[in-house]
Amino acid sequence: MSRIREHSLRISRTARYAVCGDPATAPEPWFVLHGYRQLAGRFIHRFSDLPGISDGRRAVIAPEALNRFYIEREAAGPHGPGSRVGAAWMTRHDRDAEIRDYVDYLDRLRDHIATPADRLVVLGFSQGAETASRWAVLGGAPPDELILWGGGLAADLDQSQAAAALARTIVTFVVGDADRWARERAAAGLPLLERLGVETRRIEFPGGHRVEPEVLAVHWP
Repeated sequence: MSRIREHSLRISRTARYAVCGDPATAPEPWFVLHGYRQLAGRFIHRFSDLPGISDGRRAVIAPEALNRFYIEREAAGPHGPGSRVGAAWMTRHDRDAEIRDYVDYLDRLRDHIATPADRLVVLGFSQGAETASRWAVLGGAPPDELILWGGGLAADLDQSQAAAALARTIVTFVVGDADRWARERAAAGLPLLERLGVETRRIEFPGGHRVEPEVLAVHWP
C-alpha cells in the first residue's frame, strides 16, 4: 500500500464582517468576536446601542469566524434552506494553523478597516474570548482594553509573551452570576495576569451566558 501523508497549503479566501458606526473616523473602534455557533451579523446587534456610536466616538466591527456549519437539523433531512448556520473560530484539529490563520485574518481586518485609533478595544464572548486573548498576544497591535466576556484567557499562551504583549492593556473579565463557565475562567485567568503584572478588573452582573447591552452602557459610558 502507498503511504498516506497530509500536507498544508495556505490559500486566500473571503471573510465576512459587520460594522456599526464609522470605524474610519471613530477614535475608539471596538472589535467584537462572537461565540461558538454565532454569526457576526446577529452578534453585532448586542452592540448597536453602545454609548458613543451615535456621536461618532465609537464604532463596532464584528469579524465572523471562517468555519461555518449548520447548527440544526430539519425533519426532512440533515439540512436545507431553512436551517440555521453558525460559525466557530477553531477546533482541536490542526489547531496551530487555525490559530495562525485567524490571527492573520484579524490583523488584516484591523489594518483594512480602522485608521490609527486613540484607543482600541477588543471584546471576545465565550469561544471568542480565548480567540481575542490569542489575537491580543500574538497579533500585531495589542489593544488598550481586552474584554473577556463569558470566557477567559487562552490556556496555551506563553506567559512571558503574554506579559510583554499586555503590559499596556487593561484586561476586563465580565461574568454573569449564573454563568459557571465564566466564573471558572475568570478564577483561573485573573490571578495569573496579576502575577504577570497585567492590569485587570472584574465586572459581575445578574445574568447568564450572554452579552447584555445594559451592562455595556453602565461600565463603558
